[in-house]
Order: sequence, then structure tokens, then C-alpha cells
Amino acid sequence: MDGASARLRYVLTSLEDTRAWGIALGAQLHSGDVIALIGDLGAGKTTLTQAIAAGMGITDPVTSPTFALAQEYLGPTPLFHFDPYRLDSQEAFHELGFEDYFERRGVIVVEWADKVLDLLPQDRLTVALSEVEQVDEALYESTRRLCVEANGTRSKQLLAQLKRLPQAARLLEQAS
Repeated sequence: MDGASARLRYVLTSLEDTRAWGIALGAQLHSGDVIALIGDLGAGKTTLTQAIAAGMGITDPVTSPTFALAQEYLGPTPLFHFDPYRLDSQEAFHELGFEDYFERRGVIVVEWADKVLDLLPQDRLTVALSEVEQVDEALYESTRRLCVEANGTRSKQLLAQLKRLPQAARLLEQAS
């Protein structure tokens, strides 16, 4: 049933869109789900994680774990937030005991996931964030494209759920 990956693209034209999409995703997440975030500096990975946490019912402020490498947030389901940006190898990430978090019954979000993709489970949502070049300078800083890829049974279920949710469905990129 896993077969090929499934993909959707979203266009987020404001911070509010990013929050709405992240909250919609967060509300669907269960223990064991893994979200891999990929994007340049300033693409919105931490903002998206904050929205995911809000959708999960987490009320603590969510900050970038760049210097701590990992943050834990308690809620109805715990959120384990990782950022391997400063690490120079996948082995260094492995040595942190990253795999132990899979047994702790929470949701895992990894910023800069492209640095450690081989250590993440195949059944994950991979979210690539990128800025959209705009002619209108007023929109340039806030417009983002999200390309979401699902590679396993659970992640494909999540993607299908997102596609049906009105707050996320309205952001789907329309084919031109």
C-alpha cells in the first residue's frame, strides 16, 4: 500500500496562512508521527513548528532549538523538536540519542531535516519550504511554497486528511 510517495503543494501568502496550515497539521498528529522540515534560513521552519505545536494543544512558547539541538514540549501528546543545523554529521545527531525519542510516544519535528534524512523513518511527512519570488515587493517576504511529501501509510493518511481540511485545502496550489 505504501508504493510511490504522495505530494501536495501549498502556497502561503501570509504568516496567518502558515499558522493556519501548521495548526491544521498539528491537530491531525498522533504519537509516532515524524515531520521533516527542509528550507533555507528564514524560510519559516520554526514558525511552522510553533503552529504545529499550537494545533497539538501545546501552550508553552516554542523556540528554535538551534543551540540546544532539541526541545521537548508537553501537551496532550509531547512534541520533540530537533535542529541539527550546527552538527557536522549524521553520526553526531545519532550520538545525541535521537532514536530514543521514538520510544517516548510523541511527535517528532526536525528542522534542517535534510542533514539527517537517512536517520529518519521512511514513513514521515517531508515539508520543503521555499520563498516564492514575487513582482510585488509587499508580498515577497511573506509568500512561501510548501511542498509536502508522504512516503508511508501513516504519512499518506495525514496528507489525505490535510487535503480535506478547509483551512489547509484553501491553500492548495492551483495548477496553471
